Amino acid sequence: MDEDLLTVRVAELYYDETKTQDEIGALLKISRWKVGRLLTQAREKGIVRIEIVHPRARRLGLERELAERFGLGDAVVVPAPEDEGAELERVAQAAADHLAALRPVPRTLAVSWGRTLTAVADALPEGWATGVAVVQLNGGVSLNRRSGGAASLAMTIAQRAGGQATLLPSPAILERVETKQAIESDRTVAGILEQAADAQTYLFSAGPADASSAHVENGYLKPADVEELARRGAVGDVLGRYIDADGNVVDPQLDARTVGVSLDRLRTAKQAIFVTAGSAKHDIARTVVTSGLCSVLVTDETTARALLEER
Repeated sequence: MDEDLLTVRVAELYYDETKTQDEIGALLKISRWKVGRLLTQAREKGIVRIEIVHPRARRLGLERELAERFGLGDAVVVPAPEDEGAELERVAQAAADHLAALRPVPRTLAVSWGRTLTAVADALPEGWATGVAVVQLNGGVSLNRRSGGAASLAMTIAQRAGGQATLLPSPAILERVETKQAIESDRTVAGILEQAADAQTYLFSAGPADASSAHVENGYLKPADVEELARRGAVGDVLGRYIDADGNVVDPQLDARTVGVSLDRLRTAKQAIFVTAGSAKHDIARTVVTSGLCSVLVTDETTARALLEER
């Protein structure tokens, strides 16, 4: 029996018939050591491919590639589900697992808001940490009185860690620059923004520049407003700030009316965890990782491959 055929037979006996290495050696009249070597060879040659199939499994090879390509401190990549609708749930659970495993546990966690982070908050178990102070990174008081939202997710994260939430009592975008300046100069609001800026860990997502934007859903912008931002080069928003593919703000006047921590502060954060899922966010995800806005990426396999295909 030639070596290739012997390798295949060893693999069949080990993986399909669940024989032990000792049993295989006896059947084929070879040493246990040679059985082990042939099994290793089977994996190296691609005769055997091992895939871990579980919603909370991780694509370690893609994680390493992402970290090396984009200079990230860490990356978490989960398999793409067959049902695209389950993508967000799977990524949110991975982000919750990563957050709960952080050591040291952050004393202060600064968070943005939106559907993605709401899903992360819902995925966190009770007691995921102890005594974490959670503070909002950007304004999020809804203009259309939708239930839940920014305040709810911040409080959920804090309560499940036995900590307190500090909320930013402001809409994300105001109608007048003067109003925004007055709000941010208020001693209480200024103190909250300073606390957010000094947080050990940031947790944020990003939104696409289309009608599905959370800013449209929450009444800050009209669909036509977002269409105009996209026409001017916007690929999405981070902390409510609409940016182009190079990470530059596309509308300085709109940005001047946006309440929250600046993107420059996000770039210098000790640990900035970016959570993103789905093909609609590939463009803004690419901008976040290439312009230094995150140090940790949590995403799905399809997004990871799209990022790595970019030259």
